[in-house]
Amino acid sequence: MSTEIVVVPHTHWDREWYEPFQRFRLRLVALLDEVLDTMEREPAYHFTLDGQLACVDDYLEVRPENRDRVAALVESGRLAVGPWQILLDEFLCSGENIVRNLELGMARAGKLGGAMPVGYLPDMFGHAAQMPQILRRAGLLHACVYRGVPSSVTTDAFAWVAPDGTVVRAQYLPAGGYGNGAHLFHDPAGLKERAEAFTRTMREWHGPEGSLLAMYGTDHSAPVRGLPEMVAAIGARMDTLSGYIGAYSGEVDGLPEVRGELRSHARANILPGVISVRAHVKQAMGRAERMVERYAEPLATLWGEEWPGRFLDMAWWRLVDASGHDSVTGCGVDDTAQQVAARIAEAEHLGQAVRDMVTARLAAAVPSGGVLVVNPTPAPRRGVVVVDVPGHDPLVDASGTPVPIQPLEYAATLLLDDEMDPATALSFVHGTELYGQQITSWSVEGDTLTFTVAHETQTTFGVDDLHGELDGVTRVRIFAEPRRTVAALVEVPPLGHTSVRPVPHEQAFGTPTRETHMPSEHDPSCWLRSDSAALPVRGGEEVLDNGLLRVTIAGDGTLTLVGKDGTTVSGAGRIVDGGDVGDTYNYAPPPADLIVDEPVSAETELVTSGPLVARVDVRRTYRWPAAGGGIDGAPELPAISRTPEAEEIVVTTRVELRAGEPFVRLDVEFDNRCSDHRVRLHVPLPERATESYAEGQFAVTTRGPTPEGGCGETPLPTFPASSWVAAGGVAALLEHVTEYEVVDGSELALTLLRSVGYLSRNRNP
Repeated sequence: MSTEIVVVPHTHWDREWYEPFQRFRLRLVALLDEVLDTMEREPAYHFTLDGQLACVDDYLEVRPENRDRVAALVESGRLAVGPWQILLDEFLCSGENIVRNLELGMARAGKLGGAMPVGYLPDMFGHAAQMPQILRRAGLLHACVYRGVPSSVTTDAFAWVAPDGTVVRAQYLPAGGYGNGAHLFHDPAGLKERAEAFTRTMREWHGPEGSLLAMYGTDHSAPVRGLPEMVAAIGARMDTLSGYIGAYSGEVDGLPEVRGELRSHARANILPGVISVRAHVKQAMGRAERMVERYAEPLATLWGEEWPGRFLDMAWWRLVDASGHDSVTGCGVDDTAQQVAARIAEAEHLGQAVRDMVTARLAAAVPSGGVLVVNPTPAPRRGVVVVDVPGHDPLVDASGTPVPIQPLEYAATLLLDDEMDPATALSFVHGTELYGQQITSWSVEGDTLTFTVAHETQTTFGVDDLHGELDGVTRVRIFAEPRRTVAALVEVPPLGHTSVRPVPHEQAFGTPTRETHMPSEHDPSCWLRSDSAALPVRGGEEVLDNGLLRVTIAGDGTLTLVGKDGTTVSGAGRIVDGGDVGDTYNYAPPPADLIVDEPVSAETELVTSGPLVARVDVRRTYRWPAAGGGIDGAPELPAISRTPEAEEIVVTTRVELRAGEPFVRLDVEFDNRCSDHRVRLHVPLPERATESYAEGQFAVTTRGPTPEGGCGETPLPTFPASSWVAAGGVAALLEHVTEYEVVDGSELALTLLRSVGYLSRNRNP
């Protein structure tokens, strides 16, 4: 037999999944010990280490003495490592996270002898549209993919084109993906026949000429002993993946062309339900990425002194580590999800620390009691900020111009009034700190010791100052300076900052009059401009209006939105609960589903009426089935359904409208006490939609109403959106990656929660 087959031994190493990271690492160390021994014993042996440096890093942390052994094999070309730091999920992290991942992996692989020059993406649950551009920018001419490839591809290579026109040659892994050759060498008996069958199958994809790629490996697999002899027995040769693909120049002439994202179900399942499971992990990832890449790094670049590079590097390490395709996806066991959530939280904390360090320097120039306001974007901003300030005085900006404000909440001023031994009260004092604030003065009158505290103090205080003053004291009082939370309409220059601070009324306005008094909820149009960007908000329990958008709350808690141009959306914010007896990978409604989309009761409460912010809390009470029945074959339930037992769930939706914003903000909260269900928020569309538009990773992705089906996976029309999705004249702005669906072209449905009890079920339809 001629050398038609190139065998690529490898392992696909899921760093954490159905076991947590450290338990998998124990197995990784044993596997790589065997790989190194085998490769040093058998010079013909080649191995591809899954395209991610994390395998090497995790191994060398335990076996640092083996670094030179690894490097020698990498330098020889027999061990392929990188180019990624981690095999990520391309839709559940930001584009910047993807870039940092590739930068880290290539840089670290370079220190070991060089990264594999292939964008190896073997097991990602679909591929982002701009991945060809990202790879090309990193100098990589080739991708290697499995899931998401459409049925139009009938060859084992195709031209993958990004929205910007960038093209890479994509090596497709048909007939079994990254394990298409895993069956070849399990037994020397029948080896020739299996090789002949493999050749016939792959020739249908590859054509009559050229070598055929046999990926010999699977999840967490170790190399088989005697492999070089078996490879030689069928006239094949062994190589790394880069060795096989390196025979191609990267030219794509004559190859079929595929544009944009790869999310077809035709050739392999893409497991779309990972977008909506463990929603708290997605929320945390969105917060952490936003903190690090949109605040910490830009602020440090604009106004920092010594570059906090190490802190930022640690933050990015944790974000990249969390982006793994079995990590941020939430498709692992609870222990794995907890560890991922902790990693994400640390990244956010590091970003916060850098942000606070930089802004503390800027804030040092802000007068006492003032608040720094920063704009890290390259456009001027005029909008509402919510700040905490002392006293009752009006606010002015850095130039001394009065700032429109609206009080939202007043802090308590009496913190303590109790009979106690004064020695006990003094034990609460730490330096000048008392009850989380700073002592500004104290006095003793009769039997009462009184402290006043504030956020800042110029007072020098020591407990010894009170000696001799406490005879007869039996009561202690602590008063805090008046503080309030206010909404303020602030203008900030591009890539700039300003401040707001309280000043006496006469200083802000001169002679006080009712007309120039600070705004209040009872004076809704006070000194706001009359231009369309800052008309006052007027709110009641049923209607909120800011001149750009009118929101009417119906008796069932849904919203009617009327834009300035008359565009109307009725019934927005409907909450729909349905069964989900699937798993962390796939939504699966029970055959006997019960949809609950009407509340038992609904009530509204006006929280604040304007003029800068109007808020109404809408509380809707539902009775949702407590669980899915019959999932485990319970004899009393003949078919998978939803249990007759129900939980009473109160869903609170805060409806908020701000001055100058042509959109309504919704915050939805409920205590989920039900399992085996999916909860979505529906928004009817003013126009029938035949396609949707969603922000992805460096791209706006246009999608049709249905995906391509196949491979035994129901092709659900649910898709990821990073920061916004638009369809049929409606846009939803999102704080984190969210699953959406355009239902029958008439409604936009956003998944709030998928609550399932299985990691993976084999009985999903």
